Amino acid sequence: MSATIISLPDQSTARIPKRNYLTQENGILSWLLTQDHKRIGLLYLMSITMFFFIGGALAGLIRLELLTPQSDLLAADTYNKVFTMHGIIMIFFFLVPSVPAVLGNFFLPMMIGAKDLALPKMNLASWYFYMAGGILALWAMITGGVDTGWTFTTPLSTHYVNTNVVTTGLAIFIAGFSSIFTGLNFIVTIHKMRAPGMTWFRLPLFVWSNYAAAVLMVLGTPVLATALILVVLERVVGIGIFDPTKGGDPLLFQHLFWFYSHPAVYIMILPGMGVISEVVSTFSRKRVFGYTAVAFSSVAIAVFGFFVWAHHMFIMGISSYAALVFSLLTMLVAVPSAIKIFNWAFTLYKGSITFETPMLYAFGFMGLFTIGGMTGVFLGTTGTDIHLTETYFVVAHFHFVMVGGMLMAFLAGIHFWWPKMTGRMYPEKISQLAALITYIGFNLTFFPQFILGTLGMPRRYAAYPAEFQVLNVFSTAGATVLGVGYLLPMLYLTWSIKYGKIAGDNPWQATGLEWQTQSPPLTENFAEMPVMDHEAYDYEWLERQKEKEVASVG
Repeated sequence: MSATIISLPDQSTARIPKRNYLTQENGILSWLLTQDHKRIGLLYLMSITMFFFIGGALAGLIRLELLTPQSDLLAADTYNKVFTMHGIIMIFFFLVPSVPAVLGNFFLPMMIGAKDLALPKMNLASWYFYMAGGILALWAMITGGVDTGWTFTTPLSTHYVNTNVVTTGLAIFIAGFSSIFTGLNFIVTIHKMRAPGMTWFRLPLFVWSNYAAAVLMVLGTPVLATALILVVLERVVGIGIFDPTKGGDPLLFQHLFWFYSHPAVYIMILPGMGVISEVVSTFSRKRVFGYTAVAFSSVAIAVFGFFVWAHHMFIMGISSYAALVFSLLTMLVAVPSAIKIFNWAFTLYKGSITFETPMLYAFGFMGLFTIGGMTGVFLGTTGTDIHLTETYFVVAHFHFVMVGGMLMAFLAGIHFWWPKMTGRMYPEKISQLAALITYIGFNLTFFPQFILGTLGMPRRYAAYPAEFQVLNVFSTAGATVLGVGYLLPMLYLTWSIKYGKIAGDNPWQATGLEWQTQSPPLTENFAEMPVMDHEAYDYEWLERQKEKEVASVG
């Protein structure tokens, strides 16, 4: 399809303004004590990148172990610790905070015309809680690790292992305050600090998605914290909360844990969906089809997300009637997700599509998330779930949704807003290649695991029957390709900070308020209070602005 890009006056040769959030009050202490939401977003970006590569290194060890059928690289108990810490680090210290803490922190105030988040000190505190929890989790890993799996299933976590369950549980408990603080901040900011003219139905869909995720953070995280504290109390004090010999109920932990952990999937994926809405609209030059439906679908996902947790418990002794109800609810939660996919597709229809790097990652998101969502139907159906739930089918499904979906969205957002964050462009050809490598490597890594799971290969085992080796070799080879795809953006984005072409204020010719300030943004975001005088994604308004600027120059 032909590309029709509206060009405002070229700013690519302009110098990066000196008066911006990066250059004012330099020094390590000024960064560590900053209350600027943009700097805090960058602190989160550096932190989660570190945890991502630590978690990725552990994943590499898992794939190297599974290259051969025998447990010949890692001892069985070491393997248990490696996959446990991989899950804990990637979920609680990368996937959950990535889009909200980095892109949400940085851009949400700018997108609604605010100078900062409503509670800047709480925002800084959220990063310190995150770092405290992360450091404690790494300490637990270094000093013996934990081998319960990231789900801390009882009675395994309370009675049968002698690893650092207490330390790791406390680490996640502390990090939970980061999520709660971030969620509260987003909710208050969106309600109270919108610019004049920024009505609810002029909000960018990224804001809607983060709002829904923030509600999940505030309501769901305390339940996980309660579950982990009860595990610690039973383990340390010996009171009978989950131990049936002392009057406890082992299924209680499952209910508490999954009541948070399934909504946590939407805490991770909803902000990513918001990114995709911004990218698809910008690079197809169209308002998102069915804007209101897409906005309310985010709210619907948040609501339904709290009513499907027991589909993780079909093999754990719940009644067949409860399983039937939760199976039905699981099917219903797919409806608002499907609304987003179909509406993005309709947005692309007859659009002036261009294939810049953010758009390639957005296409990758749509493809991988769709596969992940469709395979979730088999796990939400009681008959097939009983066969598949403890196999590699679940591993593949989860990674297609969360890593293939959320991480592709995160990379789409980073590439989309990188010129605004730094004032610099990255090398387009290399970044497009990285997006392609990531997509190919991901499918090569995880698609064979659907087949392995269907054939019955159990997850969490270091050794496996020899007939599964060929598919595991494919998966390990794919992980190598995927690692290259993830490493490349870190290299060229770092390079671009100093050597990249100067971006100008609005290199994508997008319509959001964040593109109406300079790049990098002012410390206070805007020189004067902006006024929202057009609908979200109104490219006719952009054309009118161009005509006004041309007339004023004339």
